[in-house]
Amino acid sequence: MPDYHLHTWRCGHAAGQMEEYLKTARQKGLTEVGFADHIPMYWLLPEQRDSSLAMREEELALYLAEISRLQAKNPDLTLKVGLEVDYIPGREKELALFLNKYTFDYLIGAVHYLNGWGFDQTTQQAAYANKDPIAVYHRYFSLLKEAALSGLFDIMAHPDLIKKFNYRLVEEPNALYLEAAKAFAQAGVCVEVNTAGLRVPAREIYPCLSFLKICQRCGVPATVGSDAHQPDQVGYGFKEAVQHLKLAGYHEVTLYSRRYRYTHNIVNFKW
Repeated sequence: MPDYHLHTWRCGHAAGQMEEYLKTARQKGLTEVGFADHIPMYWLLPEQRDSSLAMREEELALYLAEISRLQAKNPDLTLKVGLEVDYIPGREKELALFLNKYTFDYLIGAVHYLNGWGFDQTTQQAAYANKDPIAVYHRYFSLLKEAALSGLFDIMAHPDLIKKFNYRLVEEPNALYLEAAKAFAQAGVCVEVNTAGLRVPAREIYPCLSFLKICQRCGVPATVGSDAHQPDQVGYGFKEAVQHLKLAGYHEVTLYSRRYRYTHNIVNFKW
């Protein structure tokens, strides 16, 4: 089972050296992992970028070189080169030009901002009190669909991240889940089963089981990631993730190499 969502100290809010993440992966029996640190904040002027949220642009080449060096040093593990990429509407062409400068195994698309509001940041959590929950959910899922259909990404990260602080609608928004799943299927992207949701107030894997079941019915493939921000989080909650996938009807997870995908069977996977 691969863990395709590991961060590094370069993003400013993760701890530990990359070698330590690999040590934990090895201890947990993982044979394939992917680093997917946060893209530099390409949509802002350099002086506006927050180094506590993402790496600086000049660090990206160093990040890529470090993964290559670690692969040579750790031949028993398969290391994949990924990036977690913020989707900012209207900046698609700029983003494509930026990404085309580099070679990746996969790109994880993510929605972290609603009209500039970093809704998943603890420091901006209080803003929920002044928001209409229904409008927030609709805007989030609208951007999630746009991101998938942009053609820029291979995987959609933590697709119901909007629940992070446990702000929920009275009824499960299954219609929004279905619209998102149809967009994922149309775009040919994977849904990420992200166990970080177990570590936050939502106390639930991203996406929730009802959303994941809808994705499965729509023919959307899945990947798995811990969203680790420190070494001991590598492979976090993977026993639960495998059960989550099986309950949703999945028998395989998707792996990537140079943005081509293939599958790994999970039916007999033991954690």
